[in-house]
Amino acid sequence: MATGPVRITLPSYEVVVEPGALGNITQWVSPFAEKRRIAIVTDDHVDHLYARRIAAQLEGAQIISIRAGEAAKTRDTWADVTDSLLNEGYGRDTLIVAAGGGVVGDLAGFVAATYMRGVPFIQLPTTLLAMIDASVGGKTGVDTPAGKNLVGAFHQPLLVIADPNVLATLPPNHFRAGLAEALKHGVIADEKYFAKVAASRESTARDERALTGLIAESVRIKASVVAQDERESGLRKVLNFGHTIGHAIESVSNYKLLHGEAVAIGMALESALAEKIGVAKPGTADAIRDALNAIGLPSMFPALDRSAVIAATKSDKKARAGRVEYALPSKVGSMAGEATGWSIPVEDAAVAEVLT
Repeated sequence: MATGPVRITLPSYEVVVEPGALGNITQWVSPFAEKRRIAIVTDDHVDHLYARRIAAQLEGAQIISIRAGEAAKTRDTWADVTDSLLNEGYGRDTLIVAAGGGVVGDLAGFVAATYMRGVPFIQLPTTLLAMIDASVGGKTGVDTPAGKNLVGAFHQPLLVIADPNVLATLPPNHFRAGLAEALKHGVIADEKYFAKVAASRESTARDERALTGLIAESVRIKASVVAQDERESGLRKVLNFGHTIGHAIESVSNYKLLHGEAVAIGMALESALAEKIGVAKPGTADAIRDALNAIGLPSMFPALDRSAVIAATKSDKKARAGRVEYALPSKVGSMAGEATGWSIPVEDAAVAEVLT
């Protein structure tokens, strides 16, 4: 006999964007830390820069450090971190704090999603890309030889704390890579924000007020999309603009490009694809390519095997029955594909023509 549906309401959470926040972590974390053991997951770059400072403010917190870089975002590293928690006797009272860039956030979030069938975690992003994109939305996971983020889970953080001041130690190429995701947010939702990001330069990293505003605006755009489609069954697919080809380029290049650099190239190529198949307004691709070039991001297909890149797109999570679906713009500030669930199937032959 049917007894009715099981109604579950997922909790919301705050994204704090505040200069100097990492100097007063206790204020933000304490409400969630009562009667919990804290494990800080970080990498060997952020460990000495910020993780130890964070640990000193959180009583009893222990640091688990992984190798820095995309190559460490694997099931083996997930197992190593999980085993470290088990060896230290962490139980269901665990609170995981992810202190680092997108790799650390994705991996630590996946550990939190699976450890003891799920424990809470907090995101403390230390790169621009992680602040404006990776830390918000609850996507966690690891890479496999078949492609990026193919093993993972949706697991929302309790809190995200973004301190723009930590970006002072971020290398210029990593800062520019973060701007690629900000530019993407402008393409999918806000033409004025797109223009603002396109006018950004490395000097923005030294302008606390401008940088704080940029981060907050990107978070607002992404949060608005995620709130309408938490598990990417529809509208949230638009956030994948630039990522289908971008992820394929990352994989085939063996992650020699930063994620934001690969996404930048993906946006240039996918916007050209959108024009080619007739879903984008003429001039859209030029506008996006010009903005990428102004920021100092790559926009041309690199010296890679074109057939290998096309093959890698088929491992994308959006592929269906061997056909790859793309999130494509109709113009800067608006996405195409509403009638088809915000993704558009495209034949390989059309993709091959823009990979030149």
